[in-house]
Amino acid sequence: MERNAEARRIVPQTGDQPDRSERPLKLTPPPKQKKAWFGKSLIYVGLIALTIACIIPFLMMIINATRSNEEVLSGFSLIPGNSLAENYAALSSYVNIWSGFKNSLIIAVLVTVLSGYFSAMTAFGFAFYQFKGKNVLFVFMLVMMMIPGQLGLIGFYELSKNLGLLDSFIPLIVPAIASPFTVFFVRQYLQTVMHPSLLEAARMDGASEWRIFHTIALPMMMPAIATMSIFTFIGSWNNYIMPLVLLFSPEKYTLPVLMGFLKGSQVAENLGSLYLGIAISVVPIMIAFLFLSKYIVSSISAGAVKE
Repeated sequence: MERNAEARRIVPQTGDQPDRSERPLKLTPPPKQKKAWFGKSLIYVGLIALTIACIIPFLMMIINATRSNEEVLSGFSLIPGNSLAENYAALSSYVNIWSGFKNSLIIAVLVTVLSGYFSAMTAFGFAFYQFKGKNVLFVFMLVMMMIPGQLGLIGFYELSKNLGLLDSFIPLIVPAIASPFTVFFVRQYLQTVMHPSLLEAARMDGASEWRIFHTIALPMMMPAIATMSIFTFIGSWNNYIMPLVLLFSPEKYTLPVLMGFLKGSQVAENLGSLYLGIAISVVPIMIAFLFLSKYIVSSISAGAVKE
């Protein structure tokens, strides 16, 4: 029996025990899918074609601004002309384009900055404060979003006349600060990115409500404010009916009003001058859009909240 026990110790047990020397199976990666590559190629081609289609009208406008009237009527060309100085002289002889540019820039910038700041403050109040009549005021604001501003043009003119604000920039700037759609958009964005615990923690640390808004809430709302600032700036820059009704002095006319006067003037016979005026009026919009779009992409992570 002792010999059998020693034999069992010496002889390895080769029953159902697995062989540890075996190497694990290697999984071969799946072959590359050609369909996915083909689909991505189609998407890139479509995006490139769409980009070219969007750029062509602006390219035509800039090129035609350098061509004479006869060259513009002859057809489209990608080669710039030599009539830029003549077109600018014809345009400047009838309207002061840079005076209108300055007036439009002052109004648009002030409206954009003030509307973004006060809309963010209003949205912060609607999102995190409880007060009597909050829901009623919010519903009233939503109703105001659906009413076109042109319906109250006559009443607004009479109000500005009684207040002595006609022929000034004040009625073009102050009412535009109250933007219901901007308040609604920023409020919805703020409720998704900002947790109430941040406000409670700031209050426990002794921060005032004013400091909480400027140091915590406002930086987190910047992507939404920048998004709405694009539309606010473009809307204020292209505003035509309100300056036309409220302004009387030619030196206070905005750029859209001046461009509207060109239709019935001698400048309308020179298409190159018209294209030049349109190009001057469009360039600030393109610059604002490019700048704010880059700002949105670079600061979109400001709304991240980790619990």
